[in-house]
Amino acid sequence: MTHAPNALREIEELPDVGITLSDGCRLSARVWRPIDAVTNPVPAILEYLPYRKRDGTCARDALTHPWFARRGYACIRVDIRGNGDSEGLMSDEYTPQELADAVEVINWLAAQDWCSGSVGMMGISWGGFNSLQVAALQPDPLKAIITLCSTVDRFADDIHYKGGCLLNENLGWGATMWSYSSRAPDPALRENWREIWLDRLKNEPFLPSVWLRHQRRDDYWRQGSVCEGFSAIKARVLAVGGWGDAYKNAVPQLVENVPGAKGIVGPWVHKYPHFAVPEPRIGFLQEALRWWDRWLKQKATNVENDPDYRAWLMDGVRPATWYTERPGRWIAERGAATSHLPRRTLHLSDTGLSDHGGGLSATIRSPHHCGMAAGEYCAIWLGPELPGDQRADDALSACSDTGPLAEDMDIVGAPSLRLTLTADKPQAQIAVRLNHIHPDGASTRITYGVLNLCHRDGSDSPTPLAPGAPVEIDLTLDHIAYRVPRGHRLRVAISTAYWPLLWPSPETTALTLTRGALDLPLRETADADEWQFPPPDADAPWQTEELRPEAHLRRQETDLTTGEVHLVIEDDFGKFRDANHGLISGSIARERWSIHPDDPLSARGTCHWTDELERGDIRLRTETTCEMSSDASHFHLRARLEAYENDKLILDRDVCDSIPRDLL
Repeated sequence: MTHAPNALREIEELPDVGITLSDGCRLSARVWRPIDAVTNPVPAILEYLPYRKRDGTCARDALTHPWFARRGYACIRVDIRGNGDSEGLMSDEYTPQELADAVEVINWLAAQDWCSGSVGMMGISWGGFNSLQVAALQPDPLKAIITLCSTVDRFADDIHYKGGCLLNENLGWGATMWSYSSRAPDPALRENWREIWLDRLKNEPFLPSVWLRHQRRDDYWRQGSVCEGFSAIKARVLAVGGWGDAYKNAVPQLVENVPGAKGIVGPWVHKYPHFAVPEPRIGFLQEALRWWDRWLKQKATNVENDPDYRAWLMDGVRPATWYTERPGRWIAERGAATSHLPRRTLHLSDTGLSDHGGGLSATIRSPHHCGMAAGEYCAIWLGPELPGDQRADDALSACSDTGPLAEDMDIVGAPSLRLTLTADKPQAQIAVRLNHIHPDGASTRITYGVLNLCHRDGSDSPTPLAPGAPVEIDLTLDHIAYRVPRGHRLRVAISTAYWPLLWPSPETTALTLTRGALDLPLRETADADEWQFPPPDADAPWQTEELRPEAHLRRQETDLTTGEVHLVIEDDFGKFRDANHGLISGSIARERWSIHPDDPLSARGTCHWTDELERGDIRLRTETTCEMSSDASHFHLRARLEAYENDKLILDRDVCDSIPRDLL
């Protein structure tokens, strides 16, 4: 039987295909494939995650994988070892074991009678990371990957550290995994589900303790960082990102370092672009199909002649913690990404930000709650997570403004700031925001960067500052594509704190600036779209019965008695029954971040997840909590895991850890 090039094929779904690895561990795969794939083999597309295919990624899986399968692919969504319906235990993220398992899975797929022998790998976030990492291992059947919202450097650009500063997301996402990986398999799929669950509960690692033991860019972080050797990646790479996401830098880095790589960056948060927000969405599935057809089926789709880099140039808009749409236009660069674009230098001075500069003598000693308008480090849950009006943080920072711009300014690339400064303490951090100032004074964050000043010469071997001695630093801000309108102003805002994104230095520090220059990557003003994508398409959405609606809350509190400032986050992801197989699942996440403006050692973060799983008369629940504080010499971590079966506590575990601070 042959198929017309665009004919949709009838497909089947296999909910629990076993892939037994060489050590006997059985991974569980959900497979969508054409029903005649055995007689007409098709390429395979692998998505390989710990996020539970049965009740975790169902919504996006339903929109995506059947769509490709109807167009002549086998889509395989695998729970990695120790998660979901797979056996075994997971010890950490992106381990050699995880990547070796993925290579085995790819070779297994290529050998199936329903597979043509060509394999692609796709994923967002964790799946985007390990797609790159597996590609660097060069399994022969892996011909192409699509990596979304990922990074090339695990230390510099993940959820642990940024600029050598400790991200509070190290605790926040660690709490998420403490919850995700302690959940049971679906009892309908595993007769020994209770044995698997108890094994997980007894062995589940509390990963913030692991990550916090590596406060420098050591071999732990080099493993899995593909920037250590871009040339190892031979598979064809399509990289996708979003300006509302934490991972803004990987797309241009991959385009400029991996031959043949193509990049797309939209206005989106941490979501696939065919259902992401803010809009405009794009026909991501159609773009991905062109990629797969070219590199897995050798069809002439012309993707190799697409521009290297396509990015949504956002119009400057008023600050808001959430946008449903970002106006702008698509720009396209035929050669490389942004490194070839011209740069303009603006000098910081006591009189402002200008081409000519002047004397600079500014001292900064920010209160420790500066940064409360930063939004979430990684906007993902679709609540009010984006940076709001920056005026409150600007008031706690040293600011340098331009005059009103004479014409529109298109900033495309990664701005950088050179500073000469002195510190009064041996440890300090600095946060730099590039803001768009509206005529009425409203302040929209364009992009930002942070630096632990002990890491000023690199994160391999940090060194303390000599109080009072001038140092020169170079700080690169995150990539962006943003238009500042004529008549509006630019502001550089510099602070010594950025809470609650960053854990504070152990002492309150004053920095004195004596010289500064901002290098802006500028692109010729784009008048209209330079590229057009097809409109978004998708398969039928996941069918569920809603038992509890989804809700998201962000609240700032100030205790007028103690002076402490708090950020309260509550994400109720709802509770749903799968309309197909009947599994009931629900989750609630809570975080609280507290600090006193005058005391960095008052910083505290607490997290609490509740997860429910129900199948017939089986009701399972986990309650996972953790907290972090510090003194001048150590970080202090506590965590607790409680597991309930039919409301009876069947296992509990406590973790207590103190970890020395290493110039952090």
